[in-house]
Amino acid sequence: MKRSDTFWDSAADKYARKPIGNEAAYAQTLDRTRAHLSNDQHVLEFGCGTGTTALKLAPYVSHLSATDISGRMIEIAQGKAKEQAVENVTFSKATIDQLTSRPERYHAILGFNILHLIDAPEKAVSLLYGLLHPGGLLITKTPCLGEKMAYLKPLIWVMQKLGKAPKVHFLNYADLEGMLHAAGFDVIETGTYPASTGSRFIVAKRA
Repeated sequence: MKRSDTFWDSAADKYARKPIGNEAAYAQTLDRTRAHLSNDQHVLEFGCGTGTTALKLAPYVSHLSATDISGRMIEIAQGKAKEQAVENVTFSKATIDQLTSRPERYHAILGFNILHLIDAPEKAVSLLYGLLHPGGLLITKTPCLGEKMAYLKPLIWVMQKLGKAPKVHFLNYADLEGMLHAAGFDVIETGTYPASTGSRFIVAKRA
């Protein structure tokens, strides 16, 4: 359940400077996510990167714990939180496996553009189920490259060999929803935006 922390540490500063690729799709993701949040919730975001999304969602929850495997990503996120004077977000370096050893349980867990980059997404989803309170929500958005962009496989394979790309799963919608159902989740909302890349937004509820 990890990404290469070395790869992401080296990519962090460039990643932080990179503009959002599709502002409209990002805004729609934030809007639909906010619709499921409330100011009495303790929320987790895993794979938070440099913290942009966590900081945007912080005003809508009681506390947001945001984690990433990259220490450099977390350093940048902590700097942003300080600059913006956001006090209800805690950034820390952690894998999903490490989160399971902590006592905290969450009302909602967020994961954006991350499940396709985790070594074993099926196991990750199962562990995330256990981190939620009963009735808690897993809110994710995942580029399902297997739907419309399978032609990129040879290019990404070459980039991986050159150390220019991380491990990537070419998931499709059925794969994604199947692993959620297998873990015990009930999928209560889906959406696809931007449709051009097959990025799948899903809200799944723990029993």
